[in-house]
Amino acid sequence: MSKTNSSPIADVYRLETPEQALALLNPMRAEILQLLAEPASAAELARQMSQTPQKLNYHLKSLEKVGLIRRSGTRQVKNLIEALYQAIARSYVIPDSFGWSEDLTQRMKDQGALRQLVNVSERIRTDALRLMEVSDSEEEVPSAVLETDLSLPDEKTREQFLRDYEEAVRSVVRKYRAQGAQEGGFKAILAVYPQLDQGGSKP
Repeated sequence: MSKTNSSPIADVYRLETPEQALALLNPMRAEILQLLAEPASAAELARQMSQTPQKLNYHLKSLEKVGLIRRSGTRQVKNLIEALYQAIARSYVIPDSFGWSEDLTQRMKDQGALRQLVNVSERIRTDALRLMEVSDSEEEVPSAVLETDLSLPDEKTREQFLRDYEEAVRSVVRKYRAQGAQEGGFKAILAVYPQLDQGGSKP
């Protein structure tokens, strides 16, 4: 039996404290926030992330303390009552008003995005392997990959690209976005990062 008060979460949340920003720089906590788009317990997250419930509880308490997740109910599993948690938003904006230097603020934004990219790529790899394991050898799993090179030489161009991208996909996302767990659900992810040359350096 479960008691939940799950409610729609914000698409974007503007961080209010430096502690919230620092929490996002932790790769495991960033992944937890992604998984908590829907309510889940420490035990559920532990299974999904191949971690111990004790370790997940530690990170959940830290995220709850800085206000990035909230308790959304309880669930009874045999003789145990599990607390359910939910993130307050799907994505986060780090403001420039924390009193840090411009370089430090930008570095936090860049590194946070890169760490999130690593988390997402690992999740894609894990999901792809699981899909291969559970699907029939003759079954074609419906999936698609779009890969292309972009020219985004400066900050102004990158900001314009993000605005254009958001405008282009807004109507598609609004039409097909899943609300909670649904049959026929798919995951769609866009990743943009600097291209490396053959020597492993940014051109």
